[in-house]
Amino acid sequence: MLKRSLVKLSAALALSAMSFTSQAVDITGAGATFPFPIYAKWAADFKAASGNAVNYQSIGSGGGVQQITAKTVDFGATDDPMGGEQLDKVGLMQFPAVIGGTVPVVNVEGVKPGQLKLTGPVLADIYLGKVKRWNDPAIQSLNADVKLPAADIIVVYRSDGSGTTFGWTNYLSKVSADWKAKVGEGKAVKWPAGQGGKGNEGVAAYVKQLKNSIGYVEFAYAKQNGLAWTQISNKDGKFVQPELKSFSAAAANAQWDSAPGMGVVLTDQPGAESWPVTSATFILLYKNQVKPANAKATVAFFDFAFSKGAETAAAMDYVPLPAAVTDQIRAAWKANLKVDDKPLLD
Repeated sequence: MLKRSLVKLSAALALSAMSFTSQAVDITGAGATFPFPIYAKWAADFKAASGNAVNYQSIGSGGGVQQITAKTVDFGATDDPMGGEQLDKVGLMQFPAVIGGTVPVVNVEGVKPGQLKLTGPVLADIYLGKVKRWNDPAIQSLNADVKLPAADIIVVYRSDGSGTTFGWTNYLSKVSADWKAKVGEGKAVKWPAGQGGKGNEGVAAYVKQLKNSIGYVEFAYAKQNGLAWTQISNKDGKFVQPELKSFSAAAANAQWDSAPGMGVVLTDQPGAESWPVTSATFILLYKNQVKPANAKATVAFFDFAFSKGAETAAAMDYVPLPAAVTDQIRAAWKANLKVDDKPLLD
């Protein structure tokens, strides 16, 4: 009975959203750079289907939270989910939009994409400045068949407040007690070594330009920029490649009801095929809307993304949310979004 009701709700919302979009309302969003490639593609497809434009500013998760809190955009986006107390204080609802993977990328002569193997503790030691050269025994012992130079490692990190950094430092904190004690996790941390680039775009650009560098970016940025990504040893001790299959394996363990606002953290999940730095990216909307037309257009966009954009997401190596999860999100829209204390969605 519940399943039939959710299906009916999903269909009704889809019809309502798509019929509304004929009125051509442009919307704005800002935040995480992690999902920018898929948001840009969804926006282009949505524009073609509805005539409505989505202007998404890829400024980092910290900026996205600031913009939605200041009410200067229709929706905010963050890879670092807000907690229940924060959401209630500001009056926001939160839901996941898509899942992807953060990958280490390197610029080392002769090293091909997916060739180099690294472990979480070794990555932590590189970012702590303890492992300083590419031919350090800690790296070379994992890569006996790879010729590594006796060159200094140039560490690249995110200089802006970043949900990608939150996922990266959350993972390093789980696999390295030293990292957890000295640096910890967050959208911004005090980096022990290296230099910063703004956005996934900035980190990718630096790694591409700087020989013997290492950085971390969402997988789509690695592929788009022709960067060499690495394998990582996961929680089960298996070296895995970053790909749709390994991101999906990590996401399969998600318990979306276990955190307020569905704010589940997916790093270091068990499973022989799980990619260890997998994460969801989240959308923030005000529960009480003062611009109902914009709010309905925003819902229409994400409804379109969920119902029409799953194959597009998978083609770009993002994991689309399961239908049961998107139905849960649609129910949350209907229950939470209000205009003058009346439901936004009939």
